Amino acid sequence: MPFLKRPPTSPPLSTLLDIKSQKCGLRHTVFSASGNEYTGEWQNNKKHGKGNQVWKKSGAIYNGEWKFGKRDGYGTYSILLPESKKYVKKYCGEWTDGKKHGYGTYFYKNSSVYEGEWSEDQRSGWGRIYYANGDIYEGKWLRDKNHGEGIFIFSNGNRYEGSWREGKKDGRGKFYYCDKGQLYEGLWVDGVPKCGTLSDFGRDGAPMPAKYQIPKVHLIDTQLVLREAESAYLGRF
Repeated sequence: MPFLKRPPTSPPLSTLLDIKSQKCGLRHTVFSASGNEYTGEWQNNKKHGKGNQVWKKSGAIYNGEWKFGKRDGYGTYSILLPESKKYVKKYCGEWTDGKKHGYGTYFYKNSSVYEGEWSEDQRSGWGRIYYANGDIYEGKWLRDKNHGEGIFIFSNGNRYEGSWREGKKDGRGKFYYCDKGQLYEGLWVDGVPKCGTLSDFGRDGAPMPAKYQIPKVHLIDTQLVLREAESAYLGRF
């Protein structure tokens, strides 16, 4: 009776090596062809879970969560200063699909700091920014610009409260000239006040009050006059 050779029950060596080379679970540092290095968790040969990535060319570091090869979840991105060889934090917060998305804090080169909501690497939603010169803006953003309702406080104490459009005062708003003791209430278009009222406000406590008080204007219907003046601009809102 002829002897029949039984087929092998285990996969060939080439298949085993291929399976073994697939990165999955916690791994020690893995170097890419470009010299970047990653230490952390993998799934199906992709960075997935918690891990630390170092980019060789820039020296930047990301430490945080990954999902299918992209930064996703909570993480911190830091850059290397070439002069001092020290790391400084650039962004700390939420990521989605490799982009800043959700709530996070960004540290600018000029010492300004933004904390708030992001959408696909752009400031969008609610946020607050502290400028290096002492100014502060808090309110709505859209595609990296002040857009919607917001408050801008200047370093000298003056402030604007009202509507914004693409980074400019636009719509109804109030500008408090605290240094002069005056208040403007009215309509703004493209950052320029178009029609409204200017009155004394906190004049007695102002550091540099205007020389003369603003005289009262006596009109039969002040609001009617303002509505008629605003009607030329309201069609654009």
